[in-house]
Amino acid sequence: MTLSKRASWFLIAVGVWTWAIWPNFLRNIWKDDRSWDDGPTGFFTVHLVLTVVSLVIGTVVGWLGIRAARAGRSGVSEKAAPLNRV
Repeated sequence: MTLSKRASWFLIAVGVWTWAIWPNFLRNIWKDDRSWDDGPTGFFTVHLVLTVVSLVIGTVVGWLGIRAARAGRSGVSEKAAPLNRV
């Protein structure tokens, strides 16, 4: 499957946006009084899991966007120039 250049850059932007937003969100949760009571509370734990999962998804989406953008850059399709494998 190939993606358009526009779709590839959108996926890259989503990955960057994820890494720009979620660490700041976690910093704010960390400072919240509801996060700590002789250790992390359920409030903190739920938001930590949400942040980690979102960062993993954002990383994968951004990585797919980068791969798609690089594949679109080559300009030569595999059908036009097959690889010579031994």
